Amino acid sequence: MIVRILLGGDKGNILTSAALERLDAALVEHASNKDAKLVVIEGAGKNFSFGASVEEHRAEHVKAMLRRFHDTIHRMLSYPVPTAALVRGKCLGGAFEVALACTFVLAHDDASFACPEISLGVFPPVLAALGPSRLGSAWTERLVLTGEAIDARTAESIGFAVRVTDDGTDWYRTHLEKHSAYALRQAVAATRMAMLDTVPRRIAELERLYLERVVRSRDGNEGIEAFLSKRAPKWVNA
Repeated sequence: MIVRILLGGDKGNILTSAALERLDAALVEHASNKDAKLVVIEGAGKNFSFGASVEEHRAEHVKAMLRRFHDTIHRMLSYPVPTAALVRGKCLGGAFEVALACTFVLAHDDASFACPEISLGVFPPVLAALGPSRLGSAWTERLVLTGEAIDARTAESIGFAVRVTDDGTDWYRTHLEKHSAYALRQAVAATRMAMLDTVPRRIAELERLYLERVVRSRDGNEGIEAFLSKRAPKWVNA
C-alpha cells in the first residue's frame, strides 16, 4: 500500500520548524505500518515547497532550525519504508534536501530543483553532504556553488528522478506493489547502510562549519536580511 504525507499549510509549503515537526510526526506514525510499501511526500498546490524558512535562518534562530531540520533528514535517511518525493513545480532549498533524503524522486515535467542558498551568502549543508552519493560530486559542486536550477528532464538524465504524469500510483504499481513489504524494508536497510555510515557525521561537521563561520560572518547575515527586506545584498566579502 501507498501512504501519503502532504506538505501543506502556508503559501509555498515553507518548511518551518512547526512544519518539520508535523512531517516528523507523520513519518513516525507510518514507520511501523507493516503493509506500507511506499511513503509519498508531496506538496499542496502547484509547488512541492519553497524550502526552509528564511526567517529562521537569522542568527538568533538558525542553530535550533538546523538541528530540527537535520534531525528530520536523519530520520528520513534511516527510515525503514521506501520513501518518494512527488515533485510538482518548485522544489527549493531545504525541500530539495528533503527530496535528496528520499529513496525515490518522482517528478512532473514542470518540476524544478535548486538550492539557491549561495545567493543569500550561505550554503546548504545537506546538499553538500548527501549530494555526492545521490547526484555525483560534479553536480553537487555545481549546484551548491551556483545555486542554479535543474529541470525534471535533467534530474532524470543524471539518475536522480523518474518523470511521472500522475500521483505516482502507476510507477508504484509497476515497480513496488508486486514485492513483499517486509522484503522492501530489508532492501532499504541494505542499500542505505553505507550512506548511514558517513552522511550523518558529515552533516554534523557541516552544521558546525555553518554555525562557526557562516553565521558569524558579515555576508552570511547580510544575505538573509537583504532577502527578507527585498533588496539587493551589499557584500563585503567577509
